[in-house]
Amino acid sequence: MLGPVLLAAARSDVIRRAVSATPLTRPVVDRFVAGERLDQSLSAVRELAGAGLAVTLDHLGEDVTDKAQVVRARDAYLALLEALRAEGLGERAELSLKLSAFGLRLAGGGEEFAHRAVEPVVAAAAEAGTMVTLDMEDHTAVDGTLTVLGALRGRFPRTGVAVQSYLYRTEDDCRALAATGCRVRLVKGAYREPASVAHQDKRQVDLAYVRALRILLTGGGYPMIATHDPRLIAIAEELVRRLERAPDSYEFQMLYGIRTGEQLRLARAGHLMRVYVPYGTDWYGYFMRRLAERPANLGFFARSLLTRG
Repeated sequence: MLGPVLLAAARSDVIRRAVSATPLTRPVVDRFVAGERLDQSLSAVRELAGAGLAVTLDHLGEDVTDKAQVVRARDAYLALLEALRAEGLGERAELSLKLSAFGLRLAGGGEEFAHRAVEPVVAAAAEAGTMVTLDMEDHTAVDGTLTVLGALRGRFPRTGVAVQSYLYRTEDDCRALAATGCRVRLVKGAYREPASVAHQDKRQVDLAYVRALRILLTGGGYPMIATHDPRLIAIAEELVRRLERAPDSYEFQMLYGIRTGEQLRLARAGHLMRVYVPYGTDWYGYFMRRLAERPANLGFFARSLLTRG
């Protein structure tokens, strides 16, 4: 029952203000969000790259309410790309972004608007030697996100997308994306979804994850295996071995600040291991969803306060 409570809290301005004002919150958030400023995120990138890890950077923000916010989101990503280029970090750091931050749900916005708004970022990423992955949001954004993805991949074929195993439709989406050779990040899902569109039982979500993973690993795309679940990681490692996937044909992904020891183990075992690094002032919704995510990351967050492993 805790997950739905946390997801509801993620959309509450009252709770947002209370949590943000609590002195105990900041040290916890700092473990899992790489600061509010660009220079802080770059410091995290340098540290992770030095440890042999790749990075995907997310400038936090979503569900914008006006076009001025879209411009700010675009400019924040362009500034990030310029900084990565100056640091020579383009090969180690890609970008993640939510299309709702680029006007996908804005009144007068939509798919065409979001495509026009985000394309300069994707183009700048290509010039910097890196790429962009479109984060997936709740089920109402899936069709729009995939439509924009298709439009972007016409010019920028390395553009990727996230899919969520708890949605019933995801296996079909994985088949379609694998057939086109797309970069696909497979996650379990972090939004409160109705039973009409998504599995509600954890075991069913896990089984769906494995089915989707098999589709991606046997297909012609580039799977990005995003999970902290030890059992799913073991299954993925066995599938990669059995299918003789080349080390540069897939990767593992985990969140910044969670299971850092396992991140290093995977990298040392010869897998490409990418860390999802969020930064920015709009950290509250991201943080609350991570606490509610399936499997609940609350235990990971709590244990991480006691150990760096």
